[in-house]
Amino acid sequence: QVQLVESGGGLVQAGGSLRLSCAASGLTLSTYAMGWFRQAPGKEREFVAAISWSSTYYPDSVKGRFTISRDNAKNTVYLQMNSLNSEDTAVYYCAAGPPGYRRLLGTGYDYWGQGTQVTVSS
Repeated sequence: QVQLVESGGGLVQAGGSLRLSCAASGLTLSTYAMGWFRQAPGKEREFVAAISWSSTYYPDSVKGRFTISRDNAKNTVYLQMNSLNSEDTAVYYCAAGPPGYRRLLGTGYDYWGQGTQVTVSS
């Protein structure tokens, strides 16, 4: 059974940083594309980062501030978030799917975690 468990969320001041982790079990993370998404209250889910093989992709809203990486030995993917602002407040989810271009665009993910709350205070 595949499980993705996010951690690392919390309350941070504007301008600060957080690193989210997503620990995977039931799948070999190195053979999957991994993505991070977020959903703020009253808003649709938003794609924020993906890694597939050695390629990464970020939408303009987070490019230059967020970095996705993974540690295959720990079967864990990370999202380093810098220069946070109030618009980054949301529940953040990690997801896994088959490697490919569509995953870099934020679509076609099969497995999802339960999410971790990130709150940025101004």
